[in-house]
Amino acid sequence: MKIIDILNKKKTTLSFEVFPPKKIENFDSVQQVTEEVAALKPSFMSVTYGAGGGTSEFTLNIAGNIRAKYGVEVVPHLTCVSSTKEDVHRMLQKIRDHGFDNIMALRGDIPKDGAPHNDYHYASELIEDIRAHGNFCIGAACYPEGHVECAHKDEDIRNLKRKVDAGVDFLTTQMFFDNAEFFNFLYRLRENDIRVPVLAGIMPITNAVQLSRSVALSGTSVPTRFREIVDKFGDHPAAMKQAGIIYATEQIVDLIANDVRHIHVYSMNKPDIHVYSMNKPDIAEAIQKNLSEILKI
Repeated sequence: MKIIDILNKKKTTLSFEVFPPKKIENFDSVQQVTEEVAALKPSFMSVTYGAGGGTSEFTLNIAGNIRAKYGVEVVPHLTCVSSTKEDVHRMLQKIRDHGFDNIMALRGDIPKDGAPHNDYHYASELIEDIRAHGNFCIGAACYPEGHVECAHKDEDIRNLKRKVDAGVDFLTTQMFFDNAEFFNFLYRLRENDIRVPVLAGIMPITNAVQLSRSVALSGTSVPTRFREIVDKFGDHPAAMKQAGIIYATEQIVDLIANDVRHIHVYSMNKPDIHVYSMNKPDIAEAIQKNLSEILKI
């Protein structure tokens, strides 16, 4: 099933992102975590893709297992910054062969240890290529506070419009901690005639180090209220974990109360953090449980 059909059919959706392992020796433990998240029966899940396609087989194996065992639709990610067109076309064929209808199309992070290939410079080019090579439902990323590499929000919106015009069916935001930023972003989208569904990306922050890493990578602003939570509980792991889940849940409740229909939860930001902190799907489970009645309305 295509994700756009799920988004159009369901009044409210709650989806989760999971990571494949970096190494084969971690595959079984990570697959178990993803199965336990899938057992919560989210609206759908997404599975990330390593830089340069380093985890591409793991991505498809994890995604296929989730769908086969639990009947949960999955969006495999595909990045292009370190790939040639031949690499991407080969991956598109694999995605098609596995029977997936959906792709999350991303430029990806520029690798620290090498130059990217020159075939793709922007996600919009990847989206055009995907659209030309199959009838996929295509998702793409967007940035409520502007892309960290983009100097001006207006320029970032213009770039986003290029992606949507290239064939995007839905958008998923970078994480944000201030709902006012997201509401302002939705207004700017409407002003620029961007009408596709937008999934609000929420990341539960469960330790102070994770917050520092996440902010450094994304440039996301942190409200004073949340900084005070981290200052108070950051040295107490159990308390910080609970406070982070509560904060994220309150964000989601506020979004749904303001008619935001689609929530996408980033289970963790990096695969190594994911394996360390998510050896049980307690964060996903806690959010799902806290929202169970709200999602019925």
